[in-house]
Amino acid sequence: MDSPYSKELQVAIGAIQSAAKLSQALISIEDKGVIEKDDLSPVTVADFAIQALLTATVRQAFPEDKFVGEESAKKLRNDAMLLDRVWRLLQRLKEDEANSLCKLPGSPEQVCDLIDLCGAGEPGGPQAGRVWVFDPIDGTKTFVRREAYAINVALLKGSKQVLGVVGCPTLSMDARSPINNTSLDPTGRGCIVFAAKGYGTYIRPLAHSPSHPDVPPRKIEPHPEIQTSQGLRPVSCYNMLDSGVDDVHQLVMERLGIKTQGSDLLAWVLRWVTLGIGLADMTVWVYKKPSRAGKVWDHAGAMLLFEEIGGRITDINGKDIELVGRNLTANRGFVAAPKSMHATVLNTLQQVLKEEGRGDLLG
Repeated sequence: MDSPYSKELQVAIGAIQSAAKLSQALISIEDKGVIEKDDLSPVTVADFAIQALLTATVRQAFPEDKFVGEESAKKLRNDAMLLDRVWRLLQRLKEDEANSLCKLPGSPEQVCDLIDLCGAGEPGGPQAGRVWVFDPIDGTKTFVRREAYAINVALLKGSKQVLGVVGCPTLSMDARSPINNTSLDPTGRGCIVFAAKGYGTYIRPLAHSPSHPDVPPRKIEPHPEIQTSQGLRPVSCYNMLDSGVDDVHQLVMERLGIKTQGSDLLAWVLRWVTLGIGLADMTVWVYKKPSRAGKVWDHAGAMLLFEEIGGRITDINGKDIELVGRNLTANRGFVAAPKSMHATVLNTLQQVLKEEGRGDLLG
């Protein structure tokens, strides 16, 4: 892909390839160093190590840019043994660093500093300049079960997505719909899905193998025009998250005439990947409480994968998603569909919410 962001893409791919070596080294180990964050979601040694790695690598190439990431180093600063595990995990990549594929932190203290550089970062508005957004492991709950997860790297410019690169160590380049959290690549190779604004979406192997050393990136074809809602193929997360209104999601699909639940994935980034590579073409998500909001690292860049093949994404009120702040408080939920069907899906969702007495969720 020949775009103005070729260098950024090259750096992001190299960083993700190295990051995936860390996550895959840890995924087979029973003790993944899981701790609980303040919001009760889990975080592992790999989350910390990968956020430090991504920040160090991208910052070396683009020192003037800003950075945002999911994790904070507070737990590490208060737990020397946990920090030592993160540090030792990173040392597995000495050879990658020697081959200029990545940049490692210089000390355990720098690990914490790099994590907090992102942990305190916040995407701004149109004047924010270039901001990188990292989700070191999206789907930690499934990662600890040795199931599907993703590594997300996004570049925003003035709060707009210009580059999205997602590493999917468990997803096959040749995956077929529907997929779920246990749909693992039988070859163990995984894939990277990436898009630059205005240049389309592509998929490539996560890492080249001796048996297939030169598999080129494959451009994803745009979604075909869909005339009826019955032809939509959904992706969602069923019965694993308490933040969504599952019965509303189900009623919307029934009203649209969709006969199957489609793909079922916990990680938001993987849901966007599924949409971006054509394994699904519709999703709706309504939060149970108006106060709930998406996290910028779960959506930035990954949404671009779907938009670049003809998808439209708004919130449940039809507003464009505003990538400002760590929490997407300007928006309520998500509606994604091909441009030709988005209005149909949005109107159906709003009608169902009102009929079910949940019009308050629209604001």
